[in-house]
Amino acid sequence: MNIDLLKRLCETPGVPGHEDRVRDLITAEVEGLFDDISVDPMGSLHCVRRATSDDAPRVMLLCHMDEIGFLVSHVTEKGFINVLPVGGFDPRNLFSRRVLVCTEDGDYKGVMNPGGKPVHISTPEERKKVPLPTDFFVDTGLGEATADKIRIGDFIVMDEPFLELGDKLVSKALDNRVACWLGIEAIRALGDTGRGAEIHVVFTSQEEVGLRGARTSAFAVKPDIGIGIDVTLSCDTPGVPEKDRTTVQGSGFGLHIRDSSFIADKRLVAEIEAIAKAEDIPYQRTMLAAGGQDGAAAQQAAAGARAIGITVGTRYIHTVTEMIHRDDLEAARRILTAYLGSF
Repeated sequence: MNIDLLKRLCETPGVPGHEDRVRDLITAEVEGLFDDISVDPMGSLHCVRRATSDDAPRVMLLCHMDEIGFLVSHVTEKGFINVLPVGGFDPRNLFSRRVLVCTEDGDYKGVMNPGGKPVHISTPEERKKVPLPTDFFVDTGLGEATADKIRIGDFIVMDEPFLELGDKLVSKALDNRVACWLGIEAIRALGDTGRGAEIHVVFTSQEEVGLRGARTSAFAVKPDIGIGIDVTLSCDTPGVPEKDRTTVQGSGFGLHIRDSSFIADKRLVAEIEAIAKAEDIPYQRTMLAAGGQDGAAAQQAAAGARAIGITVGTRYIHTVTEMIHRDDLEAARRILTAYLGSF
């Protein structure tokens, strides 16, 4: 398993609208795997494997490149950086974080904290308050020189290393560099098979702010079949009722049936389920009460498409401690390769 690639993908910064570093990494990695590679006006990377016939079905894999983060909204005279989120944060997970401020001229390390008094001088009532994401600020230690180096619109990501913990992999941005890894590794494993379909692997932009890159990409591709590749919840942890756990880590890839954005095609669910059983690939059916993913954009593009999601259960989503199980990642890679190879 190419863990080094996943590590490089996760540690490369790229928030919605600023995916270029991730896109450059992927472009270098997929050299020789596709017949055509291009970048669309939204910044999504389109990679195409041509079929052996002109009337072959068009299969689209959607793998979003962006991670949640922040944009610089203001720099004070003393050098404190105010921020606006791009993506959904639970502010309870933002206290005292190390961050990386990314600019065109270089990156600067910093720390993120909420405005207000420290514990030593705050009242019990003040300590109960949970700040909003916009109440946080970044301190780079540059003081008054900050405004000369960092501008409104520069972006900020969490600054934490990739970790291997036994059978688990931990990092920020596993949502959704997992999908980028799968889009690359599934095609690499496919080799010369699967030429009965025209395969579009699209590494999309701006998913975390509304499936934006996926919508424009899917409109351009007009797929017959769309596969949204993403992480999903794995709440098999203390404090969560069993009915809400979504997936159990180590039990296989997620065959994604429904979320707020789409309902999977029943025939496609049956087809992929049959392949998983025949190939002895562990899987679990998954549904989300809320949230969405890029498969919805493929389903609704132009005249519509059959669509499904292939997911990897992830603990502690939208934090710097996102955690997946190696076996679930490999199961997702295997089912994608097997399905694409069936054409």
